[in-house]
Amino acid sequence: MEKLVIEAIKKYNRIIIHRHGRPDGDALGAQIGLKEIIKENYPNKKVYIVGDMTDRYSFMGQMDIIPDSFYSDALVFVLDCSEQFLINDERYKNAEYLIKIDHHIFRESFGDIEIVEDTYESCCGLIADIAIKAGLKINKAAASALYIGIVTDSGRFRYDSTTSRTFKIVSKLLESNIDITEIYNNLYNDDLETILLRAKFTLKMQFTKKNVAYIMTTKEELESMNADIFSVSRGMVNTMAGIKGVDIWVNFTEDQNSKVIVEIRSSKYNINPIAVKFGGGGHAKASGATVASFEEARKLLDCLDELVK
Repeated sequence: MEKLVIEAIKKYNRIIIHRHGRPDGDALGAQIGLKEIIKENYPNKKVYIVGDMTDRYSFMGQMDIIPDSFYSDALVFVLDCSEQFLINDERYKNAEYLIKIDHHIFRESFGDIEIVEDTYESCCGLIADIAIKAGLKINKAAASALYIGIVTDSGRFRYDSTTSRTFKIVSKLLESNIDITEIYNNLYNDDLETILLRAKFTLKMQFTKKNVAYIMTTKEELESMNADIFSVSRGMVNTMAGIKGVDIWVNFTEDQNSKVIVEIRSSKYNINPIAVKFGGGGHAKASGATVASFEEARKLLDCLDELVK
């Protein structure tokens, strides 16, 4: 399959890379890492990355602004997406050829080539492995971006998706002389405002009858916090992690359209089927969804209680 990807890259002069909306470190790392790998090995190719951006990962770089006409004769990659509705920027549909690369539990088939391997801790790990096996050069910019995706999606190598293969891939990336200290400072050194916000969320924590921890944030509360929705929804979910006796924790955040973004995590249970039941997806112990209301969110909590029971 890797050979088919390389053949497609060689064939097309214009390559556009998409991923899911509200990007995390893995989605952005995969997108930027793949762009840098292609540019390093095929310098004559025109490579673009598109989509929304979040302040949390703005240090990684910026997206490209391109016209619709670029898609008519382009190769498009869609990264870190199990289903089409998750893809940011619908212009991917206008591509001449589409390659999907993903590490989530399989949900939907799309693309001319599909590489879906849910045993990888991250999409970045999968892309790095493809590049290594294909004998492609990985420059410092690519290695740094891919490392960010691996380290964030593996929970700094703590999640059980981390394997010996993870460390073999990381070892190869380190050969590019990436600055780990700078990466960790950008990822994990918070300003006082963020630390105080995390303290507020700790105090907002509640528990179900079966000790599922959860936090609910209305759109009015979100507005008063002067924080973007990503920093609250995904950025604060692990405020509830690492508490003895709490094996599942959930963060519910209402957006401006009154829909509720759900981030579910577990240290013990496979919560993915429940995320899927409510229209989401992800991994066995880290999944997400978007539900219509807080009433629907409470139904999701009931399902999690049943899982624990």
